[in-house]
This record gives sequence, C-alpha cells and structure tokens, in this order.
Amino acid sequence: MPSPARLRDSTEILLPESAIDGIRHELEERFTLTILSEERRVRIIGSPVEIKGASDFLARNGVAVE
Repeated sequence: MPSPARLRDSTEILLPESAIDGIRHELEERFTLTILSEERRVRIIGSPVEIKGASDFLARNGVAVE
C-alpha cells in the first residue's frame, strides 16, 4: 500500500499563487483539476494522470514543479 505522502505527491501540486498567473485559465481548460487558493499559494488537485499532464504543461510554461 502506498504511503500517504507518496499518494499526495501524485495527486496534487502546491505552488505560489503567482506561478500560474496568465496560464490558470488554460490549465483549467486542458485538465480536470480542482484549484484551491490558500493564502498566497494554490493547491492543484487531480487524478495522478491529470496531475502528470498538468505538471508537464506547467514545466513547458516555465513553472518549476518539484
């Protein structure tokens, strides 16, 4: 059984809110995600497949995803 931390890493991305300025709409259009604003951060939540695609999209748009 996978650990909770590993599962979380495959189902969400946590970024500064400014990281998705200008691309948030396209991100929401291309992928089935929930994007929550939390203070100055955004939590992007989705299935492992959607998170992988969103992560690749973010990287292509210059957003570092760790």
